Amino acid sequence: MAIAERFGDVTWEGAKQTALGSKLAVGDRAPGFDLVDPDLQPLRSQSFAGRALLLSTVPSLDTPVCDLETRRWSEKTGGLGPRLAVLTVSMDLPFALERWRQANGAGQPLASAHRNEDFGVSYGVLIKEKRLLARAVFLIGPEGTIRFAEYVREVDDHPDYERALRAIRDLIRAQD
Repeated sequence: MAIAERFGDVTWEGAKQTALGSKLAVGDRAPGFDLVDPDLQPLRSQSFAGRALLLSTVPSLDTPVCDLETRRWSEKTGGLGPRLAVLTVSMDLPFALERWRQANGAGQPLASAHRNEDFGVSYGVLIKEKRLLARAVFLIGPEGTIRFAEYVREVDDHPDYERALRAIRDLIRAQD
């Protein structure tokens, strides 16, 4: 099966890039994933079964916007309870993720998709020209469906934190 190519759906410093894979939409089944955590251990989608998952994809934690975004998600979701997990995924090597985690004292899970391009294509966030992930945010319900999706066009821009947080709060309230 041919992989969808979406030229211009993402920009890198204003230059149009090609995103590989189809965009996911609210109501779609979230693709499973098999990633690696900073300790070189497998991190699979099944690890989050039964909980809502805020999934943030970023190009690299070694950049200021990705660094700030990851810290913001940790701060803004910290008090939302155990029914929400937060995961940031990049193509960074696990060693870079561990270095970032140590430098920032971050407790939220981080994952590397460096082994292959399956995750990036499945979520429609792999930038063909850079072999990095585009910035996007997904809220996956405990039943495994996409409840919120935002693909950020320019990789240097932040996602709409407030829109995503409203979706998270609505999902948590609906579970009560």
